[in-house]
Amino acid sequence: MKENSTVVIDENTPLLILAGPMFLELLLNTMLQNVDTVMLSRFDEYAVGAVGNANIIMFMMIILFNIIATATSVVVAQYLGARMYDRMNMIYTLSVFVNLVFGILLSAAFCAANPLIMDFLHVSPEMRPYSMTYIYIVGGCGFSMAVYNVMLQILRCNGYTRIGMWVTLAINLMNIIGNYCFLYGPLKFLNLGVAGVAISTVFAGFTAAASLIVFFYVKKTGRLSIGYLNPFPGKLLSRMIMIGLPSAGENLTYNLYQITLLSFVNAMGNDAVNARAYCNTLISFAMIFSNAAAMSTQIITGHLVGAGKNEEAYKRVFKTLRISLPITIALAGINAVFCGYTLHIFTDNPHIIALGRQIMIADIFVETGRCLNLTFGSSLKAAGAYIFPLVAGILSNWGIGLTTGYVAGVLLGLGVAGIFIGTAADECIRGLIIMYYWYKKKWLGKSVVESKEQAEHGFD
Repeated sequence: MKENSTVVIDENTPLLILAGPMFLELLLNTMLQNVDTVMLSRFDEYAVGAVGNANIIMFMMIILFNIIATATSVVVAQYLGARMYDRMNMIYTLSVFVNLVFGILLSAAFCAANPLIMDFLHVSPEMRPYSMTYIYIVGGCGFSMAVYNVMLQILRCNGYTRIGMWVTLAINLMNIIGNYCFLYGPLKFLNLGVAGVAISTVFAGFTAAASLIVFFYVKKTGRLSIGYLNPFPGKLLSRMIMIGLPSAGENLTYNLYQITLLSFVNAMGNDAVNARAYCNTLISFAMIFSNAAAMSTQIITGHLVGAGKNEEAYKRVFKTLRISLPITIALAGINAVFCGYTLHIFTDNPHIIALGRQIMIADIFVETGRCLNLTFGSSLKAAGAYIFPLVAGILSNWGIGLTTGYVAGVLLGLGVAGIFIGTAADECIRGLIIMYYWYKKKWLGKSVVESKEQAEHGFD
């Protein structure tokens, strides 16, 4: 096993060394996710809201894929930080193999439940056929994303932070070209519309997963072989599931909470649905830096905790916040100021633009709280304290976010902006609670790796 990676990760690693490539990767990935919205907005306005409905279901699928992917990032980072390089190939193989099988089963389950999902979301008759088509195609091939997520975490923890950026750039170009061909270009005669966009997205996803596997072998990061699973490391798998489940559970409950809010929005009419979809496209750009900074800090924290440098990890997270929070607020503020112009990229409907202005003002507070949650939540997981963010998320999402959103959006008649006010209350209060938990050092002693002997027994 090669012990040196392209980036040396310790307490002195500059944030931007890791966060810079991840920021560009997330920016490109956000463009990939939103290029469908932009290109479909000129094709059929109903298709935009329909794909927006479908994408929140796709996000739920990705969350479930991340059970193993999240555990992989924590285990690999801590073992590398502790310089325990033996049997790493077993971790790599187990992660990829289990997520692939799980991905195939989950893809089939989502396709089978497609009609029930549409009923639960109260998708309008105009949007329903588009949403179902997109889920059948993209969801049915979602297992490629399961493999991609695991491979990306493995490579990031080994210091290869730029590969995701380059792969995302390539598949962005492929997706744009594919969308153009199906919607406006030489394949327009097929009249596939949303189905064509879905096919383009699937092709890009398979290409991304294959590219990471090739890079993994070219750089001799490790090996993947079923032979490493004989005898099958059941205890290691159980341990990884116990690490990944709370994190995935936190994201899953958040997504279910957002789906419930979406059902409220769908009942407010198609303009509200489209306003939410267009604004989420712009909002996704405002949260990129805080997300990249949090992901980078999670890797650094995992290495430091694995090396027993708890005080360095403690200080490093607050240092990240001092950088990411002002930038995040500034980006959200720019969105609020210029949304009257940027929303014209998608629509000229004055009612949708008016709703968008209200949403963007509320989103300044959403992004402030989200930055706290991303920064401290990801670091808690890297340190092994993965239960508390789950409990805080469940109580805050449903006890604060849903209640406030329903009261403000439905009972008080503030509409879709009221839904975002509820989300802002959830993010800010939960963020302060999680920050306090980190500040009080409640995460000490929860490291996955404590000794080499313990690590070796964990593989038996």
